[in-house]
Amino acid sequence: MTGRVAGKVAFVTGAARGQGRAHAVRLAEEGADIVAIDIDAQVPGVPYPTASAADLEETVRQVEALGQRIVAETCDVRDFPGLRRVVTDSASALGGLDIVAANAGVDVVGPWHGMTPEIMRTIIDIDLIGVWNTVMAALPPMLDAGDGGSIILTSSAAGLKASPWNVPYNTAKFGVTGMAKSFAMELAKDGIRVNSVHPGAVDTTMAAGFGGDAPNPFAAEQAENPLLMGMFTQWLPGKMPPREISNAVLYLASDESAWVTGHALAVDGGVSQY
Repeated sequence: MTGRVAGKVAFVTGAARGQGRAHAVRLAEEGADIVAIDIDAQVPGVPYPTASAADLEETVRQVEALGQRIVAETCDVRDFPGLRRVVTDSASALGGLDIVAANAGVDVVGPWHGMTPEIMRTIIDIDLIGVWNTVMAALPPMLDAGDGGSIILTSSAAGLKASPWNVPYNTAKFGVTGMAKSFAMELAKDGIRVNSVHPGAVDTTMAAGFGGDAPNPFAAEQAENPLLMGMFTQWLPGKMPPREISNAVLYLASDESAWVTGHALAVDGGVSQY
């Protein structure tokens, strides 16, 4: 198969649905084989349904329908030994590892005084340390191959401009932005590029209560602190399909971005610009 990432192997976290599934399918459309992980559980404290094994099976079906190989396992990005095992075994089975899309993440919104130590720990452990775990698990097979590669970390528009009523998420996503630049500096000598992508309002389960015709999810917060609503200003209307982010991931994964590293690529309809 020909394509922009033909013959490459891509590791995608949070691949059971939403942006992660879109990334796996988009990369497979362009010739990549896929290593896909996600959880099979409800994350405590997260107010929307999190992924299941059945969701991951649907990602497998869609990738295989494109004629590409896929290895999929349920694994939590907080489980570093589990990640390392999945990545090591899958890279051996598929013939290497060239691309990492560290996408897994959750969000719990609300005012600062509604946040608890448990919520803060959950967001940091998944959205920040989970990204670090992903990169650290993936680097040994990438380095062993000696062919360079591309690592794409999913931050957020909230990792460039803080979003109101989102202290844990902002903290984690700004950390991911800095993490990408830090890894990019150190891994450049090995031919491994590291960039971050910064989605805005994407039509996924996480964002189901935001935008469009949904009721204002911040009605109580707006009544308490109305001046902050302007922070949500977005230039392009509506919520984007996950594939818009996947197109950015594909670009950063491909040789078309061979001289792009340490970059923060916003795909957010302009929300982080104002």
